[in-house]
Amino acid sequence: MKSNWNVFVAVCVGAVAGFAIRDQMAKSSSLGSPLRNPQPAVPAPSAAPPGSDQVYKVTLGDAPQKGSAEAKVTIVEWSDFQCPFCGRVIDTLHQIERNYGSDVRFVFKHNPLPMHPDAPYAAKAAIAAEKQGKFWQMHDKLFEANNSRQPDALKQDKVDAMARDIGLDMERYQRDLNGPETAQAIRDDQVQAAKLGANGTPHFFIDGARVSGAMPYESFKAVIEAQLRRANAALASGVQKKDLYEHLIKDGQSGPPAPPPQAAPPPQARNVDPGDGPWTGAKKPKVTIVEWSDFQCPYCSRVEPTLKQILETYKDDVRIVWRNEPLGFHPNAMPAAKAAMAAFKQGNDKFWKMHALMFAHQNELSEAKYEEWAKEAGLNLAQWRKDKESPEIAALIAKDNSYAQQVGAEGTPSFFVNGKFISGAMPFETFKGAIDEQIRKADELLKKGTRQEKLYQALVEENVKAAGGSPQAAAPEVEQKFDVQAGNAPAKGPKTAPVTIIEFSDFQCPYCGRAQSTLKQVMDQYAGKVRLVWKNQPLSFHPNAMPAAEAAMAAFEQGNDQFWEMHDRLFAKQQELSPAYYEQVAKEIGLDVAKWKASVESHGGQAVIQADMSAGNAVGANGTPTFFINGKRLVGAMPFESFKQVIDEELSSRVAKK
Repeated sequence: MKSNWNVFVAVCVGAVAGFAIRDQMAKSSSLGSPLRNPQPAVPAPSAAPPGSDQVYKVTLGDAPQKGSAEAKVTIVEWSDFQCPFCGRVIDTLHQIERNYGSDVRFVFKHNPLPMHPDAPYAAKAAIAAEKQGKFWQMHDKLFEANNSRQPDALKQDKVDAMARDIGLDMERYQRDLNGPETAQAIRDDQVQAAKLGANGTPHFFIDGARVSGAMPYESFKAVIEAQLRRANAALASGVQKKDLYEHLIKDGQSGPPAPPPQAAPPPQARNVDPGDGPWTGAKKPKVTIVEWSDFQCPYCSRVEPTLKQILETYKDDVRIVWRNEPLGFHPNAMPAAKAAMAAFKQGNDKFWKMHALMFAHQNELSEAKYEEWAKEAGLNLAQWRKDKESPEIAALIAKDNSYAQQVGAEGTPSFFVNGKFISGAMPFETFKGAIDEQIRKADELLKKGTRQEKLYQALVEENVKAAGGSPQAAAPEVEQKFDVQAGNAPAKGPKTAPVTIIEFSDFQCPYCGRAQSTLKQVMDQYAGKVRLVWKNQPLSFHPNAMPAAEAAMAAFEQGNDQFWEMHDRLFAKQQELSPAYYEQVAKEIGLDVAKWKASVESHGGQAVIQADMSAGNAVGANGTPTFFINGKRLVGAMPFESFKQVIDEELSSRVAKK
């Protein structure tokens, strides 16, 4: 997967996103490409060790402040009002404020992340409130709404109501909220964050010492105490209180250290089947670019002008083929893909009209907008509505998604230029070099007599061979199978079932929770034909995931049925996960509570849980939920049709073998 973003990476530190991000959100591309099973774009949430010399020069500017300008410790926070982890850390910050009093001041900087659609408006509203001297009142209101976990808590009308509640002059509020200087203030904060490597939220600098993520109080305390010692030493040496912060950061780094030089990765190329989906560009291309993309991905949107430039520059030589990869942590991506592919059913040009409208209005993706755009694209609306919800469209998208995993297009946007892999929203020059090379090779092959209809395959095979692979390294549309053993794990369904689904999951992961209704539908529709096996993959940034897994495995010690009863109750109330709730469930499902409690307190399930996690990592189940259907990997909270397609293939294959 991918690394080293050159620009601010939109990552919510520790946040679950999509197909269940492990340890942090994004193994990324050079310019950003949130991946199917993202990995840390920055270190996992952590604090600089006490006494660390790693101090950053973090200028405050005119950001909102709370506390004395002569405080010994200054905590600068980059935050996002819709980020759940920013909301979670609020109680910790209040604890710091209570315990350290006038020794600490807080400074707030904005970093609304692209995957949080309501965050930019909330940030602008807070700045508008600041202009009337009420930033912190608005700040508290916004985070109170964030922590309510209501899906519409930060919608525009709700935010405006908060402004009225705190007594703002609403005419001035609207003027300031929509003013260009407000948007510029947010951009300035984000640029500063990018330079400092503060790539996610919440992100803190405590007298210049970095603390990344919603860390517990003890982690903050260790850094604060170290910085108090520095401050006291500086004051004892004669530094004036008014100059203290500038003195403490004056020799700090302006940004994270440059990574050590690394050898260039070997060229990658795959024998990629373009398929028969939407395409645009040359009818007789010398270069075919197969793109895996997601309508809600901000990096896919960012690369659109580059693709337009490619088509304008190479209009007679380049064709671009679209393949779907709606990422699970983008809730609007799958509905948008269905809407676009339903448009494709009425013509290739109709798809591209819908495609253009979706990317032009990416922040407005919704069912109402899809219908509006379908009208604008001139679609037969009745047929479009029917196709959008059809199993056929869902299967087409699932096929693209599955094939993406096979060829290594594990994030968006991913491109294959005559089979040569380009990852992420790269600039035009990167594509130009690859395209010019392929046109030259194509001209040589055409001169030697290669027919146009054979040109793509000939170029792909040549590129794969040059990259050190076999020309048949990735036979079209053949799904890789993984050897995943069920062992003695919790299971439901007959052992003799022709199809076994092994699920790697996390009780706190919202996408795992979302998948449960789909799995029930699978088990009901394929009763007797499917066996479901549970494997533990508690993600490190879900603090309740490991304790919940231990509680469930302690129930499993008293029986398979007891495990599934506990399992169902944990997913039914994901927001209430806690030791008290686990014990309540243990009593209610009739466990021997003393025995169950002894197992939990002795961490009796740890060996099995760790073995599950290791097994999952070995087969690429680094995020949750990940499923293996007779060894075929399916990643994320996919719709029923995606499961149905693979299950039906397996059942048909079994019949054919007989």
